Amino acid sequence: MSQRATITVHTDAPSKHRLNPYIFGHFVEDIRDHMDAMLAFALKDMDFEDEADARGVSSGWHAVTNGKNTEYALEPAAPRHSGHSQRIRIFSADRCYGGIGQRVSVEGGVPYRVTIVARAAMDLRAAVCELVDRESGERLDRAELQLRGHRWGEYELELTPARSCERAEFRILLSSEEETWRDGMGSGMLWLDHASMLPSTSMGYVKREVVELTRRLKPGMMRIAGNYISAYHFEDAIGPVLERPNMINEAWGGWTNKYFGTDEFLQFCRDTDTEPLICVNAGTGTPEEAAAWLEYCNGGVDTKYGALRARNGHPEPYGVRYWEIGNEIYGSWQHGHCTAEQFAHRYNRFADAMKAVDSDIVLLACGDCDPEWNKTVLGISAEKMDMLTLHIYHGFGTVGILPGTPKEERYPAVMSFPEISRAVIRMTEEIITGNPAYSHVKLAITEYNTMYYPNTIREGRPMEHTLEAAVANAANLNEFIRQSHLIEIGSYSDLVNGWLGGCIRVGDGYADQYRGKEAGWSERSRVVYGTPTFHVMEAYANRSIFSVLPACTDCATFDWPSGSKRFDLAPGPLPVLDVTAALDESGHKLTLFVVNRGLAPVEAELAIGSFVGAGNAKVWELTGDDYETINDVFHPEAVIVRERQLEFGSSQPVLAMKPHSVSIVEVSK
Repeated sequence: MSQRATITVHTDAPSKHRLNPYIFGHFVEDIRDHMDAMLAFALKDMDFEDEADARGVSSGWHAVTNGKNTEYALEPAAPRHSGHSQRIRIFSADRCYGGIGQRVSVEGGVPYRVTIVARAAMDLRAAVCELVDRESGERLDRAELQLRGHRWGEYELELTPARSCERAEFRILLSSEEETWRDGMGSGMLWLDHASMLPSTSMGYVKREVVELTRRLKPGMMRIAGNYISAYHFEDAIGPVLERPNMINEAWGGWTNKYFGTDEFLQFCRDTDTEPLICVNAGTGTPEEAAAWLEYCNGGVDTKYGALRARNGHPEPYGVRYWEIGNEIYGSWQHGHCTAEQFAHRYNRFADAMKAVDSDIVLLACGDCDPEWNKTVLGISAEKMDMLTLHIYHGFGTVGILPGTPKEERYPAVMSFPEISRAVIRMTEEIITGNPAYSHVKLAITEYNTMYYPNTIREGRPMEHTLEAAVANAANLNEFIRQSHLIEIGSYSDLVNGWLGGCIRVGDGYADQYRGKEAGWSERSRVVYGTPTFHVMEAYANRSIFSVLPACTDCATFDWPSGSKRFDLAPGPLPVLDVTAALDESGHKLTLFVVNRGLAPVEAELAIGSFVGAGNAKVWELTGDDYETINDVFHPEAVIVRERQLEFGSSQPVLAMKPHSVSIVEVSK
């Protein structure tokens, strides 16, 4: 039986401020598989940077030979390159083939541009690149590589697989079966310093599907930052990609991806029509380096770094306006961790150096959910900042969710996400409004998500991907809209795969719910899809909303037994409906964002003032039978937003909502 409710919207009292669409922004970070999933390269370990296996082959590859004596070793890289080169040696007397291979998934009929950096012994005139089905042995395509001698050279060729194959193998092979040479010093050797495969369908280096799904999100703003940024130096990832150094990712382990540097990020922002937000390294970096990064992005060709950008193929300044100084510097996990007072003085030095390069930029300072940190930073640095940042991750740290918390206890705790955000924002706003000198400072929630902490991604169902998480994130977005007089930016963490709940998911080898299984086991490793939260964010960001309207509810409640000790929120009842409303710029379109956080259906009468005579409305609804439902490679659209019409006569319309659901109602007059 449905619960009854009333939603009242005061359509004659729009807010005086404009809602900033940047609150629907997103976030990319070089963390775990984020870049591997986002970028279109079919091969990994493209620069042979990994350690050698027992055969002497870089561990992202494996030996392919029928020769008894074929030798492998890692040696120094080509000039201006870093990492290793892979040496392969076959012997004429063996009458064999020898080379290296890597498992890969390919799409049939799509040309792949293969780029190889190599040099060879004088007696080797050719090598072969091929794609084969590693189970049946069927050759999917083959191309000959005409070797140009003992000096390093760059080679390009094309492979077009005859059909799609999940369990393909890319191979680079030499042969002594038809050639004869003296097996003496320097014979039969090939050195490889780079090998990559990029499908013709990619947009730059990014998967086309990722670009297309990101466009659907209409993010407004795209942030590049995260823990790795505090040990990141932008000059390591600009210029010719093959000459960029291979760098250890000091925050997360593995290698920092050198193929997605400043220029690639800004091209991605252009391809997705998003405003870039760059977080500079305030950990191991310096004010001078941050100013140089800004000059690289915005400086004219008559400046040192603007000229460097032009030499790298980008003569026009990018005009990056939003810059964040410091990522979670308050945390002991961060390079450059320090006290609030130390950071504030550090921030001032960065701000002065960057404003000297471009006085029109908007500067964000690293804030914290701890009000004491914010009091100190604002007290020292408020006049030099435009926004203060907050990161809000909802889980153990906020409401005590543990890996073993039963789902019936976890669900109401997760549904309290907007109450948590409200408490954090309220504490920060009290500081800002408490001093007239801070009145210009706005908030940027540059990271947020649902999460377990300790993280349970590798132990149980990842809450970040569920319908439950989408409902919680929708209610949280409602809070951002309600608080949009203060909040200018929101950045959902992450965009693609990554650590938490990348709202765009790529394949089975990356998706956390299948961690531990071999990539390609599902035969669907190239599937790119959106999580339930993706569909929520797409629905929200694509609405025409300009000014916020007051909205109130008369509805049932659910019990919130945990409360939040950290934010001094006592256990107690919470309303099942979380609602906010907005008008478009013309004032002729009303949008209601209604989240049913309860476990029962609700029928809500909509008191919508001057819009009651419209007679019909569009409704976008996200729901499912089980709040733990996820989208995956087998069911990529198990939970999606569906559109329907809501017809009503002269009386108030009634919105019927399913349990744990999100409804967006749009009424025009």
